[in-house]
Amino acid sequence: MSVPARTTPHTSSRAAVLDVIRAAGTISRVSLIDATGLTGATISTVVRGLIDDDLVRETGRAASTGGKRRVLLQLNPSARYAVGIHLDHASITYVVTDLAGAVVARISRPGAGNAAPEAVVKRMTEEAWALVASAAVDRERLLGFGLVFPGPLSANDGMAITPPAMRRWADFPLGGELRRAVGLPVVLDNDATAAALGEHWSGGVGMPATFAALYMGSGIGAGLIVNGLSYRGGSGNTGEVGHICLDLDGPECWCGARGCLEVLAGPAAVVASARADRRLARAAGLSRRDPTQDHSVIPDFAAVSRAARRGDEGAVALLERSARYVAVAVRNLANIMDLEAVVLTGSSFAIAGPSYLPAVERELDRTFFARANHTVEMRLSRAAATAPAIGAAAMVLQSELVPLHSGLRLPENLQPSEPPLLPAS
Repeated sequence: MSVPARTTPHTSSRAAVLDVIRAAGTISRVSLIDATGLTGATISTVVRGLIDDDLVRETGRAASTGGKRRVLLQLNPSARYAVGIHLDHASITYVVTDLAGAVVARISRPGAGNAAPEAVVKRMTEEAWALVASAAVDRERLLGFGLVFPGPLSANDGMAITPPAMRRWADFPLGGELRRAVGLPVVLDNDATAAALGEHWSGGVGMPATFAALYMGSGIGAGLIVNGLSYRGGSGNTGEVGHICLDLDGPECWCGARGCLEVLAGPAAVVASARADRRLARAAGLSRRDPTQDHSVIPDFAAVSRAARRGDEGAVALLERSARYVAVAVRNLANIMDLEAVVLTGSSFAIAGPSYLPAVERELDRTFFARANHTVEMRLSRAAATAPAIGAAAMVLQSELVPLHSGLRLPENLQPSEPPLLPAS
């Protein structure tokens, strides 16, 4: 397959038009003028180029309003694809999405564990290409790979300060290694930011202008969408609510501070408290772990959550305590950002979300500063376990659709002034 080379100089106009068509589903040229503020001549030129590149297709006509029926436009979803990978200690999730962001294939495989980073990159490459093949996606239609992982991001294309379970990844040049392995562009972000983008693109939140995705896997973070775009901060490390201090004299966190939300109420804290209670540990069936080895906390957190659902009072009390801390952190974030909505997402909320949602709702209803003006809509994600991987693929699509505004960390050979389309072959 030969993909036409780009000839239009109006990159920002092209990106704006593509994104409006994606969001609308179907839209006429006249409505594009209204939505983008571009002139009719510019819309005509941009749309013609998008049709020539097979990115957009004409699809029937709108209902008559008394005049000539307007031709409708929509994305050609099969024109391009993206791979999203969520790398974590416990599991690695892969998705392939089309240009519209719809998931066409997904798998979950064992996580990084204690394997060497080089071996994990090799395995990720093999598993990702196997998924692409299973979906019968032409490799030449792939825009690239999105890779997300527990933050924070480092300046050298990888992880900087790493969670305890992923110490071996500190300063490993992850982006560069995967880029060399797959031979395509790779964009990076932290998993919480990607989860917010995944919720935005998958329609899990709707279209509020400003919302947060509170992400809880083995740790806690948040992704922020501001005016429809991901807000990443100066280095891509915004939204670290897991490291908001809630107790000045609290226990030391792995980040070096004291009294962080994560060390007080994250999954590891819940599991540690459950293990300290011998009765609860037996009732929950917590596995016996070698304390000198790194293990994922997720299976044991799931065991405590199951015990709570069975009505075990000790397990219920632990989750309620954790939920109260989480609720205060969400209220602080909502106050700072004046949020319209918060979605709970990530593997741990996929397990225990119903134990947390009521506490957060109560806190926001009672103490959200702007509650007299508006409420904060709370909901559980419909794709909590896969939202980061979906967001990772969406990052790649955004580099095509909104390259001047996405704030993505692109490789040096793919600057935002020239978003990544495959060259003509």
